[in-house]
Amino acid sequence: MATDSWALAVDEQEAAAESISTLQLNEKEDKQKPEENGEEAGGDADKTDDNDDNEDRAAQSLLNKLIRSNLVNTTNQVEVLQRDPNSPLYSVKSFEELRLKPQLLQGVYAMGFNRPSKIQETALPMMLAEPPQNLIAQSQSGTGKTAAFVLAMLSHVDPANKWPQCLCVSPTYELALQTGKVIEQMGKFYPEVKLMYAIRGNKLERGMKLQEQIVIGTPGTVLDWCQKLRFIDPKKIKVFVLDEADVMIATQGHQDQSIRIQRMLPKTCQMLLFSATFEESVWNFAKRIVPDPNIIKLKREEETLDTIKQYYVNCNSREEKFQALCNIYGAITIAQAMIFCHTRKTAAWLAGELSKEGHQVALLSGEMVVEQRAAVIDRFRQGKEKVLVTTNVCARGIDVEQVSVVINFDLPVDKDGNPDNETYLHRIGRTGRFGKRGLAINMVDSKASMNILNRIQEHFNKKIEKLDTDDLDEIEKIAN
Repeated sequence: MATDSWALAVDEQEAAAESISTLQLNEKEDKQKPEENGEEAGGDADKTDDNDDNEDRAAQSLLNKLIRSNLVNTTNQVEVLQRDPNSPLYSVKSFEELRLKPQLLQGVYAMGFNRPSKIQETALPMMLAEPPQNLIAQSQSGTGKTAAFVLAMLSHVDPANKWPQCLCVSPTYELALQTGKVIEQMGKFYPEVKLMYAIRGNKLERGMKLQEQIVIGTPGTVLDWCQKLRFIDPKKIKVFVLDEADVMIATQGHQDQSIRIQRMLPKTCQMLLFSATFEESVWNFAKRIVPDPNIIKLKREEETLDTIKQYYVNCNSREEKFQALCNIYGAITIAQAMIFCHTRKTAAWLAGELSKEGHQVALLSGEMVVEQRAAVIDRFRQGKEKVLVTTNVCARGIDVEQVSVVINFDLPVDKDGNPDNETYLHRIGRTGRFGKRGLAINMVDSKASMNILNRIQEHFNKKIEKLDTDDLDEIEKIAN
């Protein structure tokens, strides 16, 4: 068992690594192929730019699971809205307080958990309550929410009954496999409970009835198994989990399929829904899926620019920006840097040019499969490469303590060409973390990009100074 109270055991990492061999699906191929056994998987979805973004959201969620070897030791406050404000609110500080079956407690400890995470402290008593309580929970990757709902499913199963009792729906094949790995690990000492994957390519004989107590899968296949093929009797389901709701509703067809599954379930079925974000569309979806819910939110700490020194460099072209970058590297020592580009093409070009100059460069690009991205991040984290060149979408959720400098080779803009302030904050927030000072350098190459920078300054009410030689001593101290 891990000594750190937040750490997951190495076997969870190994499980993620083992699953990599089964996850070598080409993302582009996935976009073009509707889910087998499913319905209306979205005929035109692959033709839109939005769908590229949706694929990236699912890929990013999987990436976070693959690269995280331990729980995030979050200081975020948990906000709880109870269905019945008059009922007492319980939280636990140990797994023993939950009175779990011994074989499940053994599984929890074997995974390296020796005390509940912040979200588990509050969510688990609700999920394990009798009578069952419905729950909508907001939680980011690394907070232990998958282990929490897996523990709830395993606790509610009656192993003597040889039919599906718990149903978990994930937005993609790969995410379903990752959740399945957690079920297999936590249920290692509970062999009477069996798991079945309702995913693309898992073909069963018509007319058969499943004997496995837990089924995890993607919406189209699960719907087909309940409705058309009748492998599952939805009226016997005791727990329904909908994971990654924000990713789910971003995929055409999945929202409708999930609602149709939910409508087939008995009123006594416990409904659990999880999402990393809760914009209005997710809330509306959650309220349709989960009646009379308890709600748990993790209040996110505000990312701040107070510890980050910001500069800009004036240039006239892409080549001048590259030369300015080389000059900065020639003048100061930089421990590790992340460089953001607007397009994959620019990122690939820049990584190539920096390599020619002798820099150890890693490239994160959207056309990579998730396992390749995870390998690149791991190498960067280990310091094998000192420069990570990337576009926006690939770098979300990456925390590398050694990153001292973030360079915006291209300033972030939205589809209409306006400043994308949230992305700017997220990008430069990769530095100035873990209580350290950080440095952000912005490359400006036109009047238009100078206008973008001025609007970013106004939005955050923070002056971004022009970088000159007098500043080099100060940024040397931050960057190294």
